[in-house]
Amino acid sequence: MADTTVGFEFDGGPENLTPVVVRENESALVLDLRAGVESAYESLIVRFEQPVYNIVSRLMEDPGDAADVVQEVFLKVFRNIASFRQDSSLKTWIYRIAVNEARNHRRWFSRHRKQEVGLEREICAEGAEGNQEWLPDPGRSPFELALDQETRQLIEDALLQVNPKFRAALVLREIEGLSYEEIAEILDISLGTVKSRILRGRDALKRYLAERLAGTVAEATRPAVAEAARPNSAGEWSAQLAE
Repeated sequence: MADTTVGFEFDGGPENLTPVVVRENESALVLDLRAGVESAYESLIVRFEQPVYNIVSRLMEDPGDAADVVQEVFLKVFRNIASFRQDSSLKTWIYRIAVNEARNHRRWFSRHRKQEVGLEREICAEGAEGNQEWLPDPGRSPFELALDQETRQLIEDALLQVNPKFRAALVLREIEGLSYEEIAEILDISLGTVKSRILRGRDALKRYLAERLAGTVAEATRPAVAEAARPNSAGEWSAQLAE
């Protein structure tokens, strides 16, 4: 899915518009959504589907469930647009719904995980194959384009190890590029708490990556050490080991 937008002057990207113009465009979009204008629904999805997916998929224990959660997010947006008071930006409001939906799904998953694992084992014992479809990311963010696949996977794995509270703040700041103030609104926490969670999230991420990289280096050096520990065809040991 291309990360482009049509209508309401969003096609140039909100980052290229003044705050006043963005607010005016959002107000027009909200009015049309409340009036049931079909093109307004399309514009909203085109503008926000990709960033919402990026946030949700990184807050889920199972990224394969992200597509379903994203659908639920937009259903809630459509159902509740009439009650949106515009005290915050439309983006902030939608992101708050996305974070809450991901959190609710994560809680549900935690409660039912044992039952699901038991069911999977039962199916496997009967010789049935469990078919789980993994939905691909519908698009690539600048963050993803800047990293090769191996490095990106390492970071994605590391994010899953970070405490969910810290992870949410970290994703919104480092990947979505939101301000501390916007994150505070979305997560409904103070500015100081936002900064604290981001710092702690970064620290946890660095520690996990350091451990993984140290393990990778250790694995890579084992073959060389093993080779050096073998005698050659003449029965002579490596000069390094002989020293």
